[in-house]
Amino acid sequence: MELSGNRRQVTGFALVAVVVVAGVLLSPKFLIEQVKHVKQTPILAGGLFLAVYLVRPMFAWPTTVVAVAVGYVYGPVVGFPAALCGTVMSAYLPFVAARYFRVDSGIFGRLGDSGERFFDTTGDLRGMIASRLFPVPSDAVSAAAGLSNVSDGSFLLGTAIGEVPWMVVAVLAGSSLDTLSLDGIEDNWMLIVAAALGGILLLAGPAYRAYTDDQ
Repeated sequence: MELSGNRRQVTGFALVAVVVVAGVLLSPKFLIEQVKHVKQTPILAGGLFLAVYLVRPMFAWPTTVVAVAVGYVYGPVVGFPAALCGTVMSAYLPFVAARYFRVDSGIFGRLGDSGERFFDTTGDLRGMIASRLFPVPSDAVSAAAGLSNVSDGSFLLGTAIGEVPWMVVAVLAGSSLDTLSLDGIEDNWMLIVAAALGGILLLAGPAYRAYTDDQ
């Protein structure tokens, strides 16, 4: 049964609240402990990672944490494509949910309108790549894209391209660990700065054209 606009917004806010509470109650350390138990059984680990990528948005676990665990189990050759595919699949879930909860009024409507103006300026694909390069929570980017009516193809391709540097570093970090740990996983400031600069460069052209059009 199709929900009305108001009920859809209320349901959307309730879902966000559930994610926040779930993220507080169950930290990524739970995942790390489970991975340690299945490291010697790659097939069993594959089933675990598939389940983790499907439920990850419900706990707002960072995609880089899961990618480190994938690299720890499989190494860089198998781990990189596995982590990238899992990340794209996992990011698609909040994207679809946000697109369903998008309405023309209320806070979701205003956020969607703002996002549409951004993507109208940058183009869907360029905007998605740049958004992924910036060091912001993955699920927030996915939700914003869903509220902004970004096309499926641009979302999936832009996510895959923009996540490449994050996945490379995370998988390599995981593959080099003797003991899986969360310590230092997200403290690579050089990567954060480099990726952010890449996002800025991608947006520089559209921003300049938008500025000159307004003059």
